Amino acid sequence: MDHEPRPGEPAQPSPSPGLVTGSAQAAHWGFLGFFVGLGGYHLLTLVLTAVLSGRLSGFDAAEPPALGPLLLLAFLPNVLLGLGPAVLSWWRGRGPRRDFGVLPNWRDIRVGLASGGFSLLAAWALGVVLFQVHGGSTRESTPLDSLSALADEQTVWLAAAALFLLLGAPLTEELLVRGALWGALEHYRIPRSVVLALTSLIFAFLHEESWRTLSLFAQGIAIGWARMVTGRIGASIVAHAANNLVPALDVYLSGG
Repeated sequence: MDHEPRPGEPAQPSPSPGLVTGSAQAAHWGFLGFFVGLGGYHLLTLVLTAVLSGRLSGFDAAEPPALGPLLLLAFLPNVLLGLGPAVLSWWRGRGPRRDFGVLPNWRDIRVGLASGGFSLLAAWALGVVLFQVHGGSTRESTPLDSLSALADEQTVWLAAAALFLLLGAPLTEELLVRGALWGALEHYRIPRSVVLALTSLIFAFLHEESWRTLSLFAQGIAIGWARMVTGRIGASIVAHAANNLVPALDVYLSGG
């Protein structure tokens, strides 16, 4: 039931257009969804690291492992990032569609594409600056680099990996960071600018690539802007997907 303001009490501001008001009520399970997703991600990463390290070292050249499935296994922990918030939303909330606005509408697409373009521009500009400062010596290898190299010419598997980068990762990461975490912080009336900065910082550290933390933070700001303007993660999913288009193409073409 809506609260009627008493005489002399300031009226509560009305939600901005497109705001999914259910996300602001997620505090009682939003933090839990965030930590369940993040914890599941790190736990499964440890398990897969132990399993894959033994699988990829010292194998018989006459019987090499099936490298295509191993490439997709690298993305499996990422699924848990979004599964935690989604399950908590179905269980304690009203479902991801109503709680977060997970399905993009036309406004989400327009705002998301604009934000994704700014994100790519920010990544390119900061990449040029960092290259000039460090001479390109700061880049660290990632598990994806080694796995995509091992999957050379397995274009079907590389296409599946690229598709996950383009669609799957934006969905799971946005459910975690700008869905569950953003909604929980918003509930406690944290200023939106602080929520934007904090979730962008979490987004940057989530990727565990210290050599481009600054770039990831700037990209997180651009992607989060779409969430802040529309009040829906549908827009930030579109922005994130647009941002991931270049690395997705790079993964696919690396097997060519």
